[in-house]
Amino acid sequence: MQLNEHSATERLAQLGMDDMPVIPFEPKKCSLSPDWFKEYSSLRRKFLESLTDSFEEIAFMNLPQDDFINLVMGKSLPDNLSIRFRIPLLWGGDLDISNMFLCWTFPHSHNMDRFIIEQSDAKTIYLPNPEKKIYVPAHTGGGGEGGNATSDRLSQAAFAMMSERGNE
Repeated sequence: MQLNEHSATERLAQLGMDDMPVIPFEPKKCSLSPDWFKEYSSLRRKFLESLTDSFEEIAFMNLPQDDFINLVMGKSLPDNLSIRFRIPLLWGGDLDISNMFLCWTFPHSHNMDRFIIEQSDAKTIYLPNPEKKIYVPAHTGGGGEGGNATSDRLSQAAFAMMSERGNE
């Protein structure tokens, strides 16, 4: 199905991602180097470590404290979170942090796959392209009046852990 930008954003809204920007892309098949996975594994760790500037988005994911700290320290990726490529590697996407973002596996990553597969016969495919490193839908990202004490506590705990790591 060939979409235009408007119909692509409408379809994403139907899939619960009404604030997800898209980019038009003409897929071209590419091959991957034999050691791509080794390079990806290293890059994945660097990507997780780069999330230290994304405390607010991570806090809105409402992760348990240990998962939050392990994520921002680059130690592990909690269950039901996925690292996605903005432009798939097999279509010429770069193996680079700027081509990666984090989101919930279900429902968001699952629905992004569905959205892309629905366009499989199109010449131009609209790819989800969130503005930040972490995609948290706007309707789940707002705290109530009075702020988010959980976010503050988690941020403070993560900063303390990072400071300890820096002193080792």
